[in-house]
Parts: sequence; structure tokens; C-alpha cells
Amino acid sequence: MKHTVEEVRLKNGARGLLIDVPGATVMSFQFQFRAGNRYVANKNVYETAHIMEHMAFGANARFKDEHEFEAEFTKNGAYHNAYTSDMSMVYVADCADFEWERIFDLQRVSICQPRFNNEELEAEKGNVRSELTGYLNNHNRVLWPKVQQLLGEDVLTFNQRLRTIPRVKLRHIKEHHARTHTAGNMRFVIAGKLQGRKSEIKRQLEEWELPAGERFEAPHDTFTAGNPTLIRRKEASNLTFAWSMIVPRELTDEESDAMNCLDHILTGTMHSRIYGAARKKGVAYGMFSDTSVGFHDSSWDFGGQVNLDTADALFDIIVRELKAVMDGKISQAEIDAAKSYALGRHQMGAQTVSQISNFYTNRYFADGVVKDYEKVPDSIKSTTKECMIDTAREFIGHNISVLAGVSSGERKELVQLNNKLATLFEAA
Repeated sequence: MKHTVEEVRLKNGARGLLIDVPGATVMSFQFQFRAGNRYVANKNVYETAHIMEHMAFGANARFKDEHEFEAEFTKNGAYHNAYTSDMSMVYVADCADFEWERIFDLQRVSICQPRFNNEELEAEKGNVRSELTGYLNNHNRVLWPKVQQLLGEDVLTFNQRLRTIPRVKLRHIKEHHARTHTAGNMRFVIAGKLQGRKSEIKRQLEEWELPAGERFEAPHDTFTAGNPTLIRRKEASNLTFAWSMIVPRELTDEESDAMNCLDHILTGTMHSRIYGAARKKGVAYGMFSDTSVGFHDSSWDFGGQVNLDTADALFDIIVRELKAVMDGKISQAEIDAAKSYALGRHQMGAQTVSQISNFYTNRYFADGVVKDYEKVPDSIKSTTKECMIDTAREFIGHNISVLAGVSSGERKELVQLNNKLATLFEAA
């Protein structure tokens, strides 16, 4: 869908993007604060942010409880949600174009004028406890926070988070909202048919009842290599594994595009070098690789599930193919195929207003960069083999990594798999 983007900086300190999608019949709103788990006042009440997010659509200046607010918000089919991560708290909503002003105002009330109370606090503490307990049954969910910890990130695992829930009091919720929900700490992306509406949107946002505040800095962790770690679960019939490597800097856009192409070559399809080879030999049903760019660092992650009796074979494939990459053995045909796939996915990723909004939010909420949608194809096409190999070599060269797994097996089995991966770093 054709669209234009304007970044606006409001007098109250808030910043955001207004994305005009001519002819759109839907409006999409996203409001982000650096108010996630890493910004709670004390780790003893780590779940404060998460619980507050659950209370986001509860009692406020206009509605006595969540049920009244929900009934009014959704009566014409509008959708709303909120989510909390280590860094962010984000409020999202989509609605029909004809009711955008009503929905916009309801978001203002819920974000700026909550009326937190003990009854809803206790209910949401129960809901959060249920949510996190459910995650303990998902081995992937259990695994990755542990990997973060092992590498040095100042986060808690789900078991640790559960133990903080009883300590969260109403005063913690109110303090967190007052400290983090400020105009200076807010970023937004609003997308839809905005012609003739931008001035009104900006005027209203400047009148939102938020203190001035400032944009919080992103935490800066020091990463170190971790020992192979097994989370033993007797009910785990296979091995769910996570292997993460860190480069202690932000990758450039060029390097990120190159690594995305490399990930596609390695694990992106049924004919990929690692995943495809594993499927062909009946070694593993599913695995992935992914490169993420953070505020001060970047990670190259591999994960999946494999039966214990075929784990050796899968890790042999991983090591073999990564050594080939380190040796520069990537064909131009593979690179061209990865670029073609990326170009197709990019074009398919702008079919709805929400998809367009999400294209911009990921980067804008992180570091304020406004990506140029029209230049992405040229960026993909300019990806080079040299950049791909050099960036992959840098991950290996830093030797900041950890392997962790969930299984009913023994730690020595995971250590043996880690020893295979260690040969990559020895050769670097």
C-alpha cells in the first residue's frame, strides 16, 4: 500500500510518526514508553511493569472497571491490546476509520488517567501468575531468558519472576506509571487516512495529561561467555536448545541485511544448508537462526528441537556449515536466491495498515530511526558476500556465546554438543 511518513516532535517532548495511507479504511495506533521490566524501581518487585500493563484497560477517569471500558472500546469492532518487554510497554489499537476520534480519545483516557485500585491489582496479579506459570510448560519460553542471564543480561527467569508477584503493591504500580508515563518518554506511530487530520492529532497529543519527563536511556549490559547449561525436565522427551553469540556493538543496516540473508541460506527453507540438510536426513523437524540488533550489542541466535539420539548429527551439520561460511564458501546463486526471497517478503509486508505501521515501529521505538520503505529493495540488492562473511566471522571471533537446553537427558550430553560448537572458535 502506498503511504507517506512524517516524523513529528511535539512541544511536550513526545515524538512520533504520522503515516498517511490514502484510501485506508482502518486506523492503527501504537504508543510506546520505555517502561518495561528493566525500568522497575526495584528488582524485588520485578513484575510491577507487567502487572501494570495488565491493568492498563481497567478503571480510569471515565469508566469504573475493565468491563465497562472494554464494552465501550470494542462496540464497533475496534481492537486493543498492550504488551510489556524487557525495555518497552506498548499500547496498540486498530479501528474502523469512521470511529478513529472516539478510539483515539479512549486511548488517551486509559494511558493518561488510570485509576488503579486494589481489587483490579489482586485480580491481575492472579492473571499474571497464571500466564507465567503457563510459560513454564513451554520449553522455548523457559530457555531464552536463561540464555540472556547466562550471557550477562540483568533479567529474571519466569520462576524468579513468579516469586516477585506477591511483593507488588498498589504504590509500586502508581509509582511506575508516574515515573515512566511521561510525554518525553513517549513515542507513537499512527497510521491510516491522515490527510486533513494531522493538525488535530498533534493538537490532541500535545494536550494529553502527561508530565514532561525525559526519554530513558537503554540499559547497557556487559556480556561474557557462559557455561553450557541444562534445564532438566523429566517430561521433556527431546532437546530444546538455544545457542546465542554476541557482538558487543550495534550492527549497521548493511550488516543486518547481510546476516538476514545468511540466516535464510542456513535455516530459512526446506532446502537451506542446515535446516534443509537436517530435514533431508531425518535429523530434526525444526530449527531456526536469527540475527537481532540491540542498543549496544547484537546477537546471532540458533535454536530448535531435536531428538536426543540425533542431536549429535544435527550439531555436526551446524558446525560443518558454519565452518564453510567462515571459509567463504557461499555461492552467488545462494546469495541471489536469498535476496529474491527478501524482496518478495518485503513487498508482501505492506498489505495492511497494521503491517505498514509495524514496519516502522520496530526500529523507531528502539532508537528513533525512521526507516525508508522505498529504499529497502536497493539495500537488499546491495548485500555483498564480503559483508556477510566478515560479519559472521566477527561473531565467531568475539567468542561470547552460550549453549543451553531443556531435556530429560544429562548435562554431559549438552557439554558434548557444546564441545562441537567450540571447534568453531578454536579455528577462528
